[in-house]
Amino acid sequence: MRTEARKVARVVLLDPDDRILLLHGFEPGDPADNWWFTPGGGLEGGETREEAALRELGEETGITDVSLGPLLWTRTCSFPFDGRRWDQDEWYFLARTPQTATDQKGLTELELRSVAGLRWWTSAELLATRETVYPTRLAGLLRTLLDEGPPSVPLVLAPEIV
Repeated sequence: MRTEARKVARVVLLDPDDRILLLHGFEPGDPADNWWFTPGGGLEGGETREEAALRELGEETGITDVSLGPLLWTRTCSFPFDGRRWDQDEWYFLARTPQTATDQKGLTELELRSVAGLRWWTSAELLATRETVYPTRLAGLLRTLLDEGPPSVPLVLAPEIV
């Protein structure tokens, strides 16, 4: 039986130097199983995707001085994490901020057990890394975004099943 995918809002947050902020996550039972990902999370109550994007960004990074831009990409994904399978319908919003200092005081209990930190990445660093990054095409997507600007209509990314 297929369950409805969890609705998720994610943020492609860029600083004044066009660096992207990524969180460093890991499997709670196996810290060696780790990856980088964009801030964001599931919608709560009746909030919109935009509201969820800003709330999650504030909770996970402490960054609230944000200009939320257009919807860039959408994708569906499915992955094992913390003993269960997560099926998600993700929307990625562009956002810009002058605020580069971060504060992770707002992390949830699960995030405290599965987030090792965060850092700002240049496009070149992202293109060169051998570390796992989600979505897997993020380096190329970011380079295109920086070179050409946001797409006129949101791109539908290929589903990712891990």
